[in-house]
Amino acid sequence: MEKVIAFTRDTIKKDDDFGGINPFLNLEKTSVLQETRTFNETPLNVRKCIHVLAKIVYLINQGEQLGTSEAREAFFATTRLFQSKDVTLRRMLHLCIKELPTAPDDAIIATSSLTKDMTGKEDGYRATAIRSLCKITDIAMLTAIERYLKQALVDRNPAVSSAALVSTLQLGKENGPAEMVKRWTNEIQEALNSDNVMVQYHALGLLYSVKKHDRLAVSKLLSKYTKSGGVRSPYATCFLIRIACKVIEENEQDNNAPLIGFLESCLRHKSEIVIYEAARALCNLPNMSGKDIAPAISVLQLFLSSPKPTLRFAAVKTMNKVATNHPATVTMCNLDLEHLISDANRSIATLAITTLLKTGNEGSIERLMKQIQSFMSEIPDEFKIVVVRAIQGLCFKFPKKHAVMMSLLSTMLRDEGGYQYKEAIVNTIIAVIEANPNSQETGLYHLCDFIEDCEHGVLATKILHLIGREGPKTPKPSKFIRYIYNRVILENATVRAAAVTTLAKFGAVCLDLRPSILVLLGRCLYDTHDEVRDRATFYLRILESGNTSLINQYIVDSLQSSITGLQSLLLHYIEQPSDVAFNVNSVPITTAPAEVTPTAKTDDLIIDHKPAIPTKTRQEEFAEKLAEIPEFASLGPLFKSSANPIELSESETEYYIKCDVHTFQRHVVLQFDCTNTLNDQQLENVMVEIESEGYTVLGHIPCPILKYNEPATCYTLLEMPEDPAEVANSFACTLKFIVKDCDPVTGEADPVGYDDEYVLEDLSIGINILFQKVYKSNFTASWDEMGDENEAEETYTLNNSKSLQDSVDQLISFFGMQPCERTDRVPEGKNAHILLLAGHFKGGIECLIKTKLVFDGSVNLRVAARSHDRDVSELLVSSI
Repeated sequence: MEKVIAFTRDTIKKDDDFGGINPFLNLEKTSVLQETRTFNETPLNVRKCIHVLAKIVYLINQGEQLGTSEAREAFFATTRLFQSKDVTLRRMLHLCIKELPTAPDDAIIATSSLTKDMTGKEDGYRATAIRSLCKITDIAMLTAIERYLKQALVDRNPAVSSAALVSTLQLGKENGPAEMVKRWTNEIQEALNSDNVMVQYHALGLLYSVKKHDRLAVSKLLSKYTKSGGVRSPYATCFLIRIACKVIEENEQDNNAPLIGFLESCLRHKSEIVIYEAARALCNLPNMSGKDIAPAISVLQLFLSSPKPTLRFAAVKTMNKVATNHPATVTMCNLDLEHLISDANRSIATLAITTLLKTGNEGSIERLMKQIQSFMSEIPDEFKIVVVRAIQGLCFKFPKKHAVMMSLLSTMLRDEGGYQYKEAIVNTIIAVIEANPNSQETGLYHLCDFIEDCEHGVLATKILHLIGREGPKTPKPSKFIRYIYNRVILENATVRAAAVTTLAKFGAVCLDLRPSILVLLGRCLYDTHDEVRDRATFYLRILESGNTSLINQYIVDSLQSSITGLQSLLLHYIEQPSDVAFNVNSVPITTAPAEVTPTAKTDDLIIDHKPAIPTKTRQEEFAEKLAEIPEFASLGPLFKSSANPIELSESETEYYIKCDVHTFQRHVVLQFDCTNTLNDQQLENVMVEIESEGYTVLGHIPCPILKYNEPATCYTLLEMPEDPAEVANSFACTLKFIVKDCDPVTGEADPVGYDDEYVLEDLSIGINILFQKVYKSNFTASWDEMGDENEAEETYTLNNSKSLQDSVDQLISFFGMQPCERTDRVPEGKNAHILLLAGHFKGGIECLIKTKLVFDGSVNLRVAARSHDRDVSELLVSSI
């Protein structure tokens, strides 16, 4: 497109101060289409016609949609220009025909003219004619020009040969022409011997496209052309490197030595792009040790001092990725990386500093922080965010140096910057506080200083909630009260309301501060905003009551019900009135949001600044989906869905099956997500048959049709055993279906099929489907409040656990309850640990577990459970 604009600038007489202004700015489609009348003039104004064609191409490339009639009229108008012999106009005409959406019936009008141009003697537009002809020609007309295309593949003119090869490559992606292209292998191999670097590159790409589904043919292609002197084009060599990498990754056997040897030999190539491609390939190969990639790192180290910015950027970016898994290998380049911190290209400097943060040792932290501090003021926010994320990784790597890094992060918070930059720093400090308890007090004070002069209400609210959760647990919680109450005086209504909630949490947990908190909340009763006054009144009355149960339920732990679940149950209660009072315990508990793939990694330089959109939790999505199925409408609200799907077959097998377990009050729904990986089969009436003792199968909802690579879902409804102890069970699963053979190309299935079945792996369900996670910010208070009336206790020895952390992870997964007060992480060097879990049994029965673990070769475990129901406590301690 830039070439077209540049050409138009040269052909239109403008003043010398044209200044790079886009001549096609604010074009209107209607006026441009009207200008096509110029093509009917006699004699033709070549310069004007070229300009109109350029406008049409520009509009199409800018995304302007032409209607069917508009495109047809424009196409017919352009075909009149074939009468001109001007080379430049003819090339522009070919480009325009190629870009215009053309119906096959209309395209035949231009086919003969384009064929004549393709086979003519004027090399100036033969290449463009080939591209246009292959774009508008369908399979029926392709046979008529097959002979000319084969000749063009080996044409002496490199431009014509490349155009034919690339056009053939595009044709090969369609099912019909692909078979025709396979018959041109001899011509393609002849083109591969060309002296032109681009022709050789395009020929190799086409040859690989033809043979890529035949592993033996690809292996022969590599063995032929990876030898010394196989290909002369550096672009073709780079493509060979990528093919070799793909074969190495797919090949599970240990016979990759020749291909790895080829990659290492390319490190000594005379072309820089080949050297870099080989180095990058070696670094990205799986299962490579630091010793294996050392030659590649040595080559990249030389590129770090190259005068070319592109080579420096490529080298440092690759090293940045390698440093994540092999920091010791990259350490030898630290001196060269430090020189790049002052590089004029800020992208290179940012990657250099983040790489140093990954490879640095504990002794170099202070020096690195000083370099970063002087460096941060010179880069934009996008690069600052990358550095902040790298600092976060360093905090996790060297927790003892948290004070130095926290100090730098605090300084960054006070510097100028946008919302995304400040949010990244706040999130980093919060993550460090949660991962390293020793940094808690320091991090909270830094955040308190930040909210004194924070212009972002969202961040201030987030920090206030964190202070309310963590502040009361610090040695001197009274120090935070001033910062919190300042927000009540100085901020907007949203932040003031958050500050009132934070004050109430301090008053609920810190008994010595409660009188002062009551005075401050009393002053909030005169606030100008309703929400602030209502919160202050609510919290004030609860704190004044002195009722520990109310304080823990409504202030310390707050409401953890699913908002969408509460809404649907309230609507149902209103639509169908009942004499029984609405039961809040029947509302599903809120769960963690569904995982979302991050938009940017730590070492990426492109950050997505789109505002975060609130996402539904995984369970809420399932609840909506199941509610739409009439067979499940009478089951009641969904209590819990499994956190992750359970695989019942491997993804490489004929049928890939995953299962999600959904728990209701008296029933279990098994959701089977099925994928057919065979392109010559179509399955119908697909269902999974279950065999198990204790559960009763009430029915199946089969999947009507399962096509190739199109996931579909079937369901099985089970009734739970009366005894909760029998819930933990194992199911024998068999996939049953009607199979019909089908055409892999068209997808048409035979009318008659036959019954078949496929044995799946057993499905295991534990007691964790009966418990929903509930977070308790003050577990000790909740434990004491529940009392020991229904407490149950047992002692066990876990012989199969390798460590305390392994045992903790297994217990959390086994019970399916929420770990509290960060007890899910075992401090290093400890041989004893206490795990605290909280949850709700189905029906809204609250339950707590306190486990004490001691490691002395095996793990000795003492489990104590408390609940409002003795049977639930007994179930918890006896189920291990």
